[in-house]
Amino acid sequence: MHELIVNLHMHTRYSDGAGTHADLGQAALKTNVDVLLVTDHNTWVQGVDAYYRAGKRRVLLLAGEEIHDQGRDPQKNHLLAFETKRELAHLAHDPQNLVDAIRRSGGLCFIAHPVDPAMPAFGETDISWEAWNVAGFTGIELWNGFSELKAVAKGKLEAILYAFFPETIPHGPLPETLTIWDSLLAKRRRIVAIGGSDAHARPASLGPIHRIVFPYEYHFSTINTHVLTPAPLSGDMSKDRKMIFAALAGGRCFVGYDLPAPTKGFRFSARGRESTAIMGDEISLDNTVTLQAKFPSKTEIRLLKDGKCIQTSRSETLVHVTEQPGVFRIEAYINFLGKRRGWIFSNPIYVR
Repeated sequence: MHELIVNLHMHTRYSDGAGTHADLGQAALKTNVDVLLVTDHNTWVQGVDAYYRAGKRRVLLLAGEEIHDQGRDPQKNHLLAFETKRELAHLAHDPQNLVDAIRRSGGLCFIAHPVDPAMPAFGETDISWEAWNVAGFTGIELWNGFSELKAVAKGKLEAILYAFFPETIPHGPLPETLTIWDSLLAKRRRIVAIGGSDAHARPASLGPIHRIVFPYEYHFSTINTHVLTPAPLSGDMSKDRKMIFAALAGGRCFVGYDLPAPTKGFRFSARGRESTAIMGDEISLDNTVTLQAKFPSKTEIRLLKDGKCIQTSRSETLVHVTEQPGVFRIEAYINFLGKRRGWIFSNPIYVR
């Protein structure tokens, strides 16, 4: 399998971002990102899908959409939609109808920032997802880089300090979001986890001090979704986009925090008597299944079964033999800037 680094959930001047699509493409070329998935609010921007190149570097930019009901106060239920090939924002008032329409269009969708707390100091309201009775969505945004600021900054002073030192913000997916994901998986639902930057690159001023709050290039170097594909990017847009979205839809991906140390090279697989599986796959339990994980460097590893940690170690590899069915996933943690921080969050392997 090949590995592509995807940064998704970001905004341009078509909604509340500061840059153009070209600005995003150029910023990505300065990082290790291979693919950008842009999601402006309630507008599907056509004609901007493109490859950006610099020497041997190539980045593919594709436009999706972040849809929510603009008439609702307070706003809730933001949904990331991809490959719908048409505008669906007019259906935002009915989340189930919206999800159904996305599926009928051949698209896929992810609940954005499932837990997104208020930030009263800046007039930011809680915009968490509430319509948990909805079925049929592809997955959830497990880790949102911008929303995490609202969880850690309790006042204006803290927020200003974080604006100057954004690398101190990320600690991992919010515990409430992890709990929601595990509860959905426990209901035998195939829910894919992704990581989103929610990049805006907004300019801000405080007296004579002017600052871009979290530039695009910064976001592209932090929380990414790494997808496993059968081939590298070919330069054929139709072929490449099908390959990328097939991997995302199938859960053949993991969330990696790439700023402390690159997460590229992480693998999580399972082997039975006659079959093998990777993230997103289901494998039959025939007496035993051996789970294996490999990491780019030594890390704190947690293996979870049905939302409960069943094995821990500090190593570059993990091996676990199970005689029981369950939903198995990996978490890895790393020390960075004096604190323990989330590093890698795999999608599950389903042992049935």
